[in-house]
Amino acid sequence: MSGCDILTGTEIPCPPSWAENPDYQGMDSYFGGTPPLSKAIGYLVVVGFGALFSVFTTAVVYMDKIFSGNATVTSEHFNTAGRMVKTGLTASVIVSQWTWAATLLQSSNVAWNYGVSGPFWYASGATIQVLLFGVLAISLKDIAPSAHTMCEIVRARWGKSAHITFLIFAFLANIIVTSMLLLGGAATVEALTGVNYELASFLIPWGVILYTSAGGLKATFMASYLHTMIIFAVLITMITIVYIQVYSSDQIYDFLNQTVSYSSEECQVLFSTDGTVESSFYYDDNNKKQYACGAVPNNNSGSYLTMLSADGLMFGIINIVGNFGTVFVDQSYWQSAIAARPESAAKGYLLGGICWFAIPFSLATSLGLASTALMLPISSSEAGNGLVPPAVADHLLGEAGSALVLIMLFMAIVSTGSAESIAVSSLVAYDIYREYINPEATGAKILWVSRVVIVLFGIFMGLFSIALNAMGLNLGWVYLFMGVVIGSAVIPLWNMMTWSKASGTGAVIAAWSGLVLALIGWLVGAKIQGGSVTVATLGTNEVMLSGNLIAIFSSGIIHYIYSKFIDPQDYDFSTLNENIHLVEQDLSGLGDEQQDKKVLKRAKRWIIRRGYLLTFVLIIVWPILSIPAGVFTKPYFAFWVLVSIAWGFGAAITISVLPLFESQDEIGKVCSGMLNYILCKKVEETYAEEEPAAPAKTLEEEEPAPQAAKALEEDEPVKEVEPATPSGDEAA
Repeated sequence: MSGCDILTGTEIPCPPSWAENPDYQGMDSYFGGTPPLSKAIGYLVVVGFGALFSVFTTAVVYMDKIFSGNATVTSEHFNTAGRMVKTGLTASVIVSQWTWAATLLQSSNVAWNYGVSGPFWYASGATIQVLLFGVLAISLKDIAPSAHTMCEIVRARWGKSAHITFLIFAFLANIIVTSMLLLGGAATVEALTGVNYELASFLIPWGVILYTSAGGLKATFMASYLHTMIIFAVLITMITIVYIQVYSSDQIYDFLNQTVSYSSEECQVLFSTDGTVESSFYYDDNNKKQYACGAVPNNNSGSYLTMLSADGLMFGIINIVGNFGTVFVDQSYWQSAIAARPESAAKGYLLGGICWFAIPFSLATSLGLASTALMLPISSSEAGNGLVPPAVADHLLGEAGSALVLIMLFMAIVSTGSAESIAVSSLVAYDIYREYINPEATGAKILWVSRVVIVLFGIFMGLFSIALNAMGLNLGWVYLFMGVVIGSAVIPLWNMMTWSKASGTGAVIAAWSGLVLALIGWLVGAKIQGGSVTVATLGTNEVMLSGNLIAIFSSGIIHYIYSKFIDPQDYDFSTLNENIHLVEQDLSGLGDEQQDKKVLKRAKRWIIRRGYLLTFVLIIVWPILSIPAGVFTKPYFAFWVLVSIAWGFGAAITISVLPLFESQDEIGKVCSGMLNYILCKKVEETYAEEEPAAPAKTLEEEEPAPQAAKALEEDEPVKEVEPATPSGDEAA
């Protein structure tokens, strides 16, 4: 075939990608079971890159320990990175943790489905949680600086029942996030290289297990910085190719208009085996269209070039609610706050959120919109499995494009996977092993348990993702479902850190009741809308929206009413840290300078003002300002693309340069140590001393507070913040 032979004798315009590659005619899927890369490349990336990063990260951590003069890794340092991480690295880690496989894959899927509104709602709907979590991060530094996990704080304030409840929700969050990593990752590895899905699911976690178990949180942070740089490098490459090198915003604009200009009959002719409606595979057995062709349902004028998209807005709401759960209930974000310096916690989360916005927004605005503009034969099944970015990259760059997306995806998987692994290991070590099994555990024991759990969790998640795939659940389905499961824990956790009247009993009742009500609403919604309860009917936007909203709002209402009218508390936040014990007396990050109340108050005011303002801008002001535009004009779309390009380049430069600039003294120290070693100069090493561990405290114990806690009590008490309710910014 050449040109558009299948359209000979018709007046149907030829899709842009067909003119570039006539072989697309008659194809019912882009990859069609034939991967563009060899299995050898798949194994090289999955196994080779994993081993390479393990060796590199372990070597960097080793050099930092030896040549900077601190050769001991205590359990405290393993799980908190010394509580002295600076702003740039904190931001880099947040970007890395929040860049899931879904960030790279699902964001382009919603662009394929809804047009320009998809990337925006994905980015804004998942950025505000990080911005607002900065408030909790600085609150943690103020009232619970000695904490290792969020569940330790729950135990210290609300007791055993609440501790067990939120420990379960924390594990659910870790399992769901890791499931999405492996579901999207394994599906893409299989599509691009032909490596068996089950084998890929099992092999991918090992790249994480090795360096995380060796170096702990600090190794995770160092690897995350490198992963983030690679992700941004590929992102910048894709933006440049789509909008600067190969096409322009004006060309993509014209192509998108051409895509929606086709009638239903013309689309059936295009997506057929011989150019007839009878041989068409455009619709599936349920009469749903399978390809990006024709008008977009529920979009203004059926256009991809509009923010007035009912389905896009619905996805945005689901995205906002669901992601509150995967940030506020995920131990990895609390752990990053614990590891950061007090003055860096708030700024790191704000900067990280702003920089992360560029990844889904810029990537999906380029690759996602290009997929529909070019009318590549990507089926809805392929899009749901996250294969839009690799398909476009393969079309534009051939094998090189497929390889770049595969590498970028692997970076996202291992960076988030390592954060989830260390989060789970901390929960098991401190909240199960030390709390209920061995209260007298030494630092060495905690360290051993942490490393064992990292290995076991990686193996478990590989097997669990295989089971999910066997059940027919793909990345998009699990992404929409997450808020139903963990959304009910969000507002109680916020209230725990900010509201003195918050009741522990009310929190337990709210979390479990919200989950039950959400599941009931979700199942009933599927039955009413679809007539039966199946994976397909449970996965529609409307049904998922109902479950997500019920989860977060019902729990918020229940906790507010119970705490306000049934069991009001009057908790003194200045006593919270007394109930949290260190294992070794490693006081790095806990000195008087880091606990200056005036500095913490200023930081809290700083993040509250900016976090709330940016949240308001991203989910209210920006969408409202785009409404008058209706269907974008060519200049308006060009400006939209320019914003995405500038944001992408600015974020890449910031997140790459700032951590190096802030760490120049430490880098110089390591280089100096290496030089001394080469020249055989003796360097004096310092070791953190391990003291016998104190038993984990409970609320019933009346033990005198440590000296550091007494000093904190003499300072000004924590300012009380109004409770979170299902209305207003906090519940948004």
